[in-house]
Amino acid sequence: MTERAHATPGRRTVMGVGAAVLGTAAVGLSGPARAAGNTAERSGGHGGSGHRLDLPVPTVIGHRGTSGYRPEHTLGSYQLALDMGAHVIEQDLVPTRDGHLVCRHENDITATTDVSAHPEFASRKTTKTVDGIPLTGWFTEDFTLAELKTLRAKERIPGNRQKNTLYDGRWEIPTFEEVLRWADREGRRRGKPVWLYVETKHPTYFRGLGLGLEERLVKLLRRYDRHRAQSPLILQSFEPSSIQRLAKLVATPRVVLLSGTGTQPWDFTATGDPRTTDDLVKPAGLKWMATFAQGIGPTLDLIIPKDASGRLAEPTTLVRDAHARGLILHPYTMRNENTFLPANFRRGSDPNAYGDAFGAFAAYYATGIDGIFSDNPDTALLAAADFTGK
Repeated sequence: MTERAHATPGRRTVMGVGAAVLGTAAVGLSGPARAAGNTAERSGGHGGSGHRLDLPVPTVIGHRGTSGYRPEHTLGSYQLALDMGAHVIEQDLVPTRDGHLVCRHENDITATTDVSAHPEFASRKTTKTVDGIPLTGWFTEDFTLAELKTLRAKERIPGNRQKNTLYDGRWEIPTFEEVLRWADREGRRRGKPVWLYVETKHPTYFRGLGLGLEERLVKLLRRYDRHRAQSPLILQSFEPSSIQRLAKLVATPRVVLLSGTGTQPWDFTATGDPRTTDDLVKPAGLKWMATFAQGIGPTLDLIIPKDASGRLAEPTTLVRDAHARGLILHPYTMRNENTFLPANFRRGSDPNAYGDAFGAFAAYYATGIDGIFSDNPDTALLAAADFTGK
């Protein structure tokens, strides 16, 4: 979180159930709201009230660091995101066999590490079903931390990002505790806190293996004093029950992630809850999530759908509806390459060349979203400056 004053015009305070999302002036909690926040910190943070996100709007979130320029979820990727000025930097957490939390987008590390080049681990290759999807590869829960530390990270999608392969093998897999220490060091050096955005990955799956994520995560949050309503950290998960569990343990701000229309959170599938994402984005679903979360992280298509040709269509009412219930919106994910952009913002015939990312950012910012995940935080920050006129 650097260069905040230059990137965006101000900050937005977020309070929970029934509270409006206030404007972009710098504001804090006062009176009853401040009292509620203090109570939440003392009690462990039940419900959605009394929290504050002291962040610029629109907030630029470095997706897995700067995965457009460095192999994702490495200290090199996180550092570059911070140096570029990202306001928040994302980590995805999965466990090791001996219970440590490490930063990987998935527990399947086949595509993001050099594990396949290690003959000593050849027998660990296996097929598992994770959230109903069969996968064949190597999985973090089958390795101790010491074993994972012998591996090195590599570019996940080299066909799209060949230049990133230059950095293959340069960094190891970081533990979340190492990231917390890095953030504290950088915060002291820069004189302001480094914000982190932390996702519990496949929490129902891991709880079934006896590797529950939430309690392990909370232990680290408390150890590094990031368990409070004012902490510079946001918790996120695609499983609402994981956010509910975290809400009972810490006051740290929380966001429910939402996949595309027609999908269902895996914890709902596992427990027989019939609701889908389509139900959660309706007013009743938003009202329910506001009782234990401060925001939602929808896919960009839930903000502006695409038509049959892949071009942006008319925005939905999700931004308005979520704001009416005091929820912020941090949709995901903007990338610069043509292949990831809406069809009307692609340029030329090379799918891996950059398209009109600035045009796409402008369209999404215009909907009133509070922030955005981006693989290219420098582009997102320039687009935010264009949008705000600063």
